[in-house]
Amino acid sequence: MWILALIFSQCILNVFCEDLRSSLYFVNASVQEVVFASTTGTLVPCPAAGVPPVSLRWYLATGEEIYDVPGIRHVHPNGTLQIFHIPPSSFSKLIHDNTYYCTAENPSGRIRSQDVHIKAVLREPYTVRVEDQKAMRGNVAVFKCIIPASVEAYITVVSWEKDTMSINAEMSRFLITSTGALYILDVQMEDGLYNYRCMTRHRYTGETRQSNSARLIVSDPTNSAPHILDSFERREVMSSHRVELPCKASGHPTPKYRWLKDNRPLEPDSRFRQSVTGLLIERAHSSDTGTYVCEVWNGYGNAEVVGRVHVKESLKVTVSPRKVKGSVGSQVSLSCGVSGSEEYQLSWYRNGELIYPSNSVRMTGQNRENLVMAGMAKSDGGAYQCFARHGKMSAQDFVQVILEDGTPKILASFSEKVYNINEFVSLSCTVKGTPEPRVTWTLDDEPVIRDSRHRISYYSNAEGHVVSHLNISQTQVPDGGVYRCICNNSAGRVSYQARINVRGPASIRPMKNLTAIAGRDTYIHCRVIGYPYYSIKWYKDSNLLPYNHRQRAFENGTLKLFDVQKDVDEGEYTCNVLVQPQLSTHQSVYITVKVPPTIHPFEFPRFSIGQRVFIPCVVMSGDQPVFITWQKDGRPIPVSLGVTIDNIDFTSSLRISNLTLMHNGNYTCIARNQAAAVEHQSQLIVRVPPKFVVQPKDQDGIYGKSVILNCSAEGYPVPTIQWEYSKGAGVPQFNPIALNSGFRIEGLVNGSLLIKHVLEEDSGFYLCRVSNDVGADVSKSMYLNVKIPAMITSYPNTTLATQGEEKKMSCTAHGEKPIMVRWEKEERIINPETSRYVVSVKEVGDEVISTLQIMPTVREDSGFFSCHAINSFGEDRGIIQLTVQEPPDPPEVEIREVKDRTIALRWTMGFDGNSPITGFDIESKNKSASWDTAQKTKDVSPQLNQATIIDLHPSSTYNIRMFAKNLIGKSEASNELTITTDEAAPDGPPQEVQLEALSSQSIRVTWRAPKKHLQNGAIKGYQVGYREYSSGGNYQFSVISLETTGDNAESLVLDNLRKFTQYGVVVQASNSAGTGPSSTEVAATTLEDVPSRPPENVQAIATSPEVISLSWLTPPKDALNGNLLGFRVIYWANLPDGELGEIRNVTTSKPSLELDGLEKYTNYSIQVLTFTRAGDGVRSEQIYTRTKEDVPGPPAGVKAAAASNSVVFVSWLPPLKVNGIIRKYTVFCSNPHPTVSSEFEAAPDVFFYRIPNLSRNRQYSIWVVAVTAAGRGNTSEIITVKPMAEAPARILTFNRTVTTPWMRDIVLPCKAVGDPSPTIKWLKEINGTPAPVVIDSRRSVHGNGSLVIRTVKAEDSGNYTCVASNSFGSDKIILNLQVQVPPDQPRLTVTKTTTTSITLSWIPGDNGGSSIRGYILQYSEDNSEQWGNFAISPSERSYRLENLKCGTWYKFTLTAQNAVGPGRISEIIEAKTHGKEPQYAKEQELFTSINATRVKLNLNGWNNGGCPITSFTLEYRPVESPSWTTAQRTSLTKSYILYDLQEATWYELQMKIYNSAGYAEKRVKFATLSYDGSTIAPLVKAPNVSVVVKSGEGLKMMVTISCVLVGIVVIFIGLLVLRRRRREQRLKRLRDAKSLAEMLMSKNTRPAEPINKQQQTLRMHIDIPRAQLLIEERDTMETVDDRSTVLLTDNDFGETQKQKSSTVTHTVHYQSLSQATGPLVDVSDARPGTNPTARRTAKAGPAARNRYASQWTLNRPHPPVSSHTLSTDWRLPTPRVAGSVDKESDSYSVSPSQDTDRARSSMVSTESASSTYEELARAYEHAKMEEQLRHAKFTITECFISDTSSEQMTAGTNDYTDSLTSSTPSESGICRFTASPPKPQDVSRVMNMAVPKAHRPGGELVHLPPYLRMDFLLNRGMTCSGTSRGTASGERAAMGQACLEPQKSRSLKRPSRMAPPTPTEAPQASRDPVAQWQPGSAATLPHREGSELAQAAKLSTSQESLLDSRGHLKQTSNPYAKSYTLV
Repeated sequence: MWILALIFSQCILNVFCEDLRSSLYFVNASVQEVVFASTTGTLVPCPAAGVPPVSLRWYLATGEEIYDVPGIRHVHPNGTLQIFHIPPSSFSKLIHDNTYYCTAENPSGRIRSQDVHIKAVLREPYTVRVEDQKAMRGNVAVFKCIIPASVEAYITVVSWEKDTMSINAEMSRFLITSTGALYILDVQMEDGLYNYRCMTRHRYTGETRQSNSARLIVSDPTNSAPHILDSFERREVMSSHRVELPCKASGHPTPKYRWLKDNRPLEPDSRFRQSVTGLLIERAHSSDTGTYVCEVWNGYGNAEVVGRVHVKESLKVTVSPRKVKGSVGSQVSLSCGVSGSEEYQLSWYRNGELIYPSNSVRMTGQNRENLVMAGMAKSDGGAYQCFARHGKMSAQDFVQVILEDGTPKILASFSEKVYNINEFVSLSCTVKGTPEPRVTWTLDDEPVIRDSRHRISYYSNAEGHVVSHLNISQTQVPDGGVYRCICNNSAGRVSYQARINVRGPASIRPMKNLTAIAGRDTYIHCRVIGYPYYSIKWYKDSNLLPYNHRQRAFENGTLKLFDVQKDVDEGEYTCNVLVQPQLSTHQSVYITVKVPPTIHPFEFPRFSIGQRVFIPCVVMSGDQPVFITWQKDGRPIPVSLGVTIDNIDFTSSLRISNLTLMHNGNYTCIARNQAAAVEHQSQLIVRVPPKFVVQPKDQDGIYGKSVILNCSAEGYPVPTIQWEYSKGAGVPQFNPIALNSGFRIEGLVNGSLLIKHVLEEDSGFYLCRVSNDVGADVSKSMYLNVKIPAMITSYPNTTLATQGEEKKMSCTAHGEKPIMVRWEKEERIINPETSRYVVSVKEVGDEVISTLQIMPTVREDSGFFSCHAINSFGEDRGIIQLTVQEPPDPPEVEIREVKDRTIALRWTMGFDGNSPITGFDIESKNKSASWDTAQKTKDVSPQLNQATIIDLHPSSTYNIRMFAKNLIGKSEASNELTITTDEAAPDGPPQEVQLEALSSQSIRVTWRAPKKHLQNGAIKGYQVGYREYSSGGNYQFSVISLETTGDNAESLVLDNLRKFTQYGVVVQASNSAGTGPSSTEVAATTLEDVPSRPPENVQAIATSPEVISLSWLTPPKDALNGNLLGFRVIYWANLPDGELGEIRNVTTSKPSLELDGLEKYTNYSIQVLTFTRAGDGVRSEQIYTRTKEDVPGPPAGVKAAAASNSVVFVSWLPPLKVNGIIRKYTVFCSNPHPTVSSEFEAAPDVFFYRIPNLSRNRQYSIWVVAVTAAGRGNTSEIITVKPMAEAPARILTFNRTVTTPWMRDIVLPCKAVGDPSPTIKWLKEINGTPAPVVIDSRRSVHGNGSLVIRTVKAEDSGNYTCVASNSFGSDKIILNLQVQVPPDQPRLTVTKTTTTSITLSWIPGDNGGSSIRGYILQYSEDNSEQWGNFAISPSERSYRLENLKCGTWYKFTLTAQNAVGPGRISEIIEAKTHGKEPQYAKEQELFTSINATRVKLNLNGWNNGGCPITSFTLEYRPVESPSWTTAQRTSLTKSYILYDLQEATWYELQMKIYNSAGYAEKRVKFATLSYDGSTIAPLVKAPNVSVVVKSGEGLKMMVTISCVLVGIVVIFIGLLVLRRRRREQRLKRLRDAKSLAEMLMSKNTRPAEPINKQQQTLRMHIDIPRAQLLIEERDTMETVDDRSTVLLTDNDFGETQKQKSSTVTHTVHYQSLSQATGPLVDVSDARPGTNPTARRTAKAGPAARNRYASQWTLNRPHPPVSSHTLSTDWRLPTPRVAGSVDKESDSYSVSPSQDTDRARSSMVSTESASSTYEELARAYEHAKMEEQLRHAKFTITECFISDTSSEQMTAGTNDYTDSLTSSTPSESGICRFTASPPKPQDVSRVMNMAVPKAHRPGGELVHLPPYLRMDFLLNRGMTCSGTSRGTASGERAAMGQACLEPQKSRSLKRPSRMAPPTPTEAPQASRDPVAQWQPGSAATLPHREGSELAQAAKLSTSQESLLDSRGHLKQTSNPYAKSYTLV
């Protein structure tokens, strides 16, 4: 296998070797330009190579081969072109700025490289500069490095400096573009403090330059149109490269940009990207070429940048086909494909030579891209190149054309063969050749004629070979013979032959006579046909041939005669063929021999001009006739030459009488006869001795230029001219000069000598020698005097000088004298006569030294000096850069930052003295000290431009100055600064830090300010840090900042702490300078709280029928929230009937317990909790465990009755304690007892048994026993029975209670026996009297006596009596039917709120006859319809919701569930977590600073209201502008700065601060200052505009004004009419309400009874949309209110004269939303005629909501009536008797109407209801005008209660919680409650009840709205004071009616009747038990602002009007001051 692989590899290698044997290729063809510095030189390798090694040559673009110039240009043997470094004077454009190419040649051919432009760059003086720029703050600034155009192409910006710091990529606002521009983004004022410089580098010389320093002038933004800062006009870029199109503009507002291409918007392309600088095009395409427009605009104008982009594709040339093999004479076609440009010039080269079109060469195509060459010669092979050129770009590609020998070669042929007659013959020849050969066939040298039997075909096979076939059908004997295939093409001819024999008689083809040429070979063929034959013989003259050496006979019958001779070989030849052994045949042919002529050779002797010539041409032999002719140089001899030709017989002579040079040439004598034509040639040379045409003569040559030494001669042969050279001017010693093409010295065609680049050593004698071997040589010498142009040979490139000192600079010049040296400074000629410049010149040998002396040097001398050397032959210059060094200028120092102990400086460096800054010295001193004592900081790094002076004293004044230093010296002192340091942060901590734990999550921190001398300024605030305390202090402090109160003692309450956790607290004081040190950490522990997690893994196992063992795991320590006191186990039995047993609890200190004394075989629910001193924790999930089974108890009852004389029926009840699963019952029957006569078994679900076959009248004892798996239970009682024939009726069913859920069918059994069978009758007790049961569709009696009640209802409950009777007796039983209903709604209250939690408590309502199984608590945010819910255990009475939003209102409902199902949803109550909307402190100044364009805001005035700030929105606009500028942040910072404001402009500012409680808004107006800092005029609210009206327009103006006034009057009158109409409508509605009240009273009036102290208020709830109408029964009294109602008893309104009276109150109450849909509707802002919606719409506004519980009550004394509840069908339940106790279920109110529209249509209009005081007051006035109310007593109250009381109420128990029914909450910190009087039995509990107290600021009285009367409060006060007459006060005390008294020393005395109330001393009522309720449990209402706490309003009498004469509410000095009390 490997042998095959080796063979295959060798084959592949052979193929490749054929191509690699000789090849050419390019190494680096991409180099097209070489630029270098003249001072460095360069090496340029030839980019071509080849195999075998190539010969490399360099040429100029003109095709001239370059030559070596010593020291200037040289071509190395390896083909590298070297250009040496040169002085400027040696610069030659021909050499140093020209286009070259090189060629590579080997046997494969010759290729030429692309054109390479080589350019030397001379050193030139230049400077770069930067101009100052202007920019607006916040805009963009652009600095450009301005470079002279002469060197711009070679200079690159390498960096920018800001002062001494290099700008780098880390400086985000600074950007250096690809063009070298510096962009400063978002310009700041501080950017104008720096100097900006650019650094450049010469790309080739490496020289660097630093520009001058430029400054940026920064101004405040002003409205302006865009101004272009950076742009472009044209950009050229190569394809696939990146191009940057700069377009940057300044303007205000910030301009916007848009790009267009060819007047169309740019199409989306990921390659196009708008950057900071403009448009960036990545990977440019040729399609990107076009005109680009950058449009720039803002609101004040526009601008544009227009530029052209040209994307150049790299020229690429491809020649195809890539492999060309042809043959000589063939045609070759090449195609040249060009890409990268549509415009180009195309050239074809063969072996480096340009190809021109000719007869055989054609170039076709638009750009001559197709080359077609026909008739290729061998010399045409080689390298063919196609060059494309466009501008400076060029590209080429080449192929090698290999021409093989195209001569045909026969690859396959036929062989000699014998055929039979008629046999098919097929002959073939396969031949290859180029071009394709043509094949012909011959038979015996005669062409084969195509006919029906002879067919010739040919084709080309896959290899390109030609295959030709000759097919012969029906072969005959004449078809035999020699067949030959002849293959020929333009390259040659080849043939092949073989004999084909056809069997048949042999014969000879006829032969033709032949002619032979004497002296040559000839052939004679004897063509034999037929086969076989024996031999072929030739005879001549009967002689068998051959008979001499010149004859040869071949077996095939061919005879060859060598060197034919006429006399011997001419004659007849006979061919004899032996056909059979004895038979032969023959034919003869005659050969004629022709003899060609023979010329006797002749030669021309040596002739000279003018001689005579005779030359004969003699034909020595040959057949006659002979013809002789002459030719000169291949053409007939012209007659003009005067040549005479004489022809005589076989001779011809040529005669010339006078030789001239025209007779020179080749003369040929041609002789012809019938045999041939022969010729003889000889050259005639007329020799002329040489002589000069132009003789050389002495001449001058200029160094570096070319010179031609003329010398030309003539003669024949053309003379050769040889030049010899002798160096120098001494005696000549000539030596030959080698003259070769491509050398510096070259001989021209005319003999002159060309020196292409004259050197100094070329000076000397030159000899021109001429010779042609005719006569003597001639020669002439001349002297070449090389003139040296003026050249600067020595000068310093750079030099330094010190300012003020003398400086000398010298230049050395060389060249032909005289030499003049001129000095210039930056193109300004220096006048040596000036005082500071002195020029001196001296000659030293051949050199001239010129010295420029400057005395003294000054700063302005820095720059470029040039010395110019000039003579008659040229000039040169040397450039010297002089740098004058001096001490630097002092820096300009300014303050960067001043602190308490440090001062930060920043300085701007001035002129550095042309010497790098080595450092800075900083000196600082106290203002009062001298500089000698200054503190010095030396050698500050020169890289810095800022420093900080440390260790200074706070609030001290210092002087500061600086010095700069360089190597020359030290600068002057800088400007002197006087600075005062700032205050410092306090150095001492706060004192006496103490902690006090307030609750489980709060600690109060108190402290005193730091010591005065350590405060370091006014203490502004404190930072309190707290963390969970640990010895290691691993926890990080949380910090709270607060402002100081100014008192020496400060305090802070830390909330939301972890429960029962030790905290460490530190306090820091802060002033305007910062925060001081922390105090020593103090620790305290939060109070205990209830555990937050239940015990885990609670497990219960029943160990006996009465014992359950429990175990559990203690909760984690962090969940205990205190010291664990123990565990509490709560458990209850789940009874078989679905009811719950008694809930019990047991405490233990261990995590296990045994519950004993349990009911047997009973399922228990068990929960476990942990408790601390704070109370019980969270209960565990219920687990269920059943006690073990035991023997059952006795049956609960047994009956037996005789059914006949032998049958007894027995019935029984299941045991009261089943203790397991009853398996069966056993009935025992004995006679006598206790002997058991018989025993019967009954199924466990059967409770009757028939005992037959008993003896008549015999007494039997019967008892029953129940049986469980544990065994037989106790026996029942033993009863006796006698069977008898006439058995009286007896009922076997037992008296009992039957319980069933409502809406089901129930069967009441009544099984009776007797003889005869008894009849059954059912009765139901109604009002204590049994009555027969009505039999209807719902009630029926079965045949077995059972009563069936279908769809049982609540009213079906009661006692049912079944009576059975027959003729011998009767019996009856009573069944108590109890219908279970869903439970009543619980009473839900809020007991505690925090910022994130709300604790709810409740009192269950009536359980509906079934135990409460659990509760469902639903809650929702006030503005949300999404409700969440929690399932709560039936034993719970409170629940805390955690993780609520701060400062947010929540709605709550509670539903109880029993076995029937869920009950009614409780009333929706609302509560709000602590916290409120953000507020702004009025004492805080909002504006910290204002200037012309910027305002700094102080945001420290905002406090979060107790809830974290969530977002901050700020909007501002000019007062005249409609559009706002918005800034939004997620967090509130201490300050905020508004930039880019307009100067001298009034602005409107609005801020919105959001937290979870809402948001607060603040609006202010401010004005920016003028540019000079002055203020502007205030805003004019109603500007006076003076209008000058023409006389013709006055009338129009008057008419217009009159129309407006008339319109206003009409509108005013309409409003008055509308107002009167509305008043009438309100009065009508009031009458309607009165009518409704009278109707209700008439229906429900009851006679007054002697009422005891337990009297309740009659409450009546009617569904009315939108409002709540409170009607207190008197004669007529009405109250319309849309808020919650405070229900009051007669004790609240009674007077001393009518102490026995009470108030019967009917409440028409509208609940705003059904329980199914969510919260109540807040109508606090509703107005008449509006449709209030969900309160979330009302809540959207920022203002706090005033949820007033306003009502006005019109009442009078009335006989007391019991309080009842009006049900939904308006039927009142039966009044209770005196002394009865109300149950919780007696407190039901009517459920809300589900059909509000129906309620609307059925009820009176309530549009008069309003929540505004003014409308209520108007209604009050209208009510007083009613006749029926004229003498009524009016009282208006307002009720609020602080939500802080919810926490304080926890001081008492929850037993009395039902006395407070929560209503809709009000604004932050306030909740409203409707208070019902306490139950009589709860008087003692009221002592501990937490009740709010009125808030009295400053000890003043309670402030009520000025139109509210105080009679009600006074009456309450009188009641509590104990001064009332009669027994009424005692009765009230016994009732426990509570009153609220002021706690201060001042109180309200009981006024005289009708007198206004006045303040009095405190009442003496401390002995009254009710008084104990007042002080201990009072709570304070929210504190109102001072403006609301003005003096109390004067109190008027009850008849005092609340409205003024116009019907408006009377105004008082403080109409908004309000305080509230709970009534």
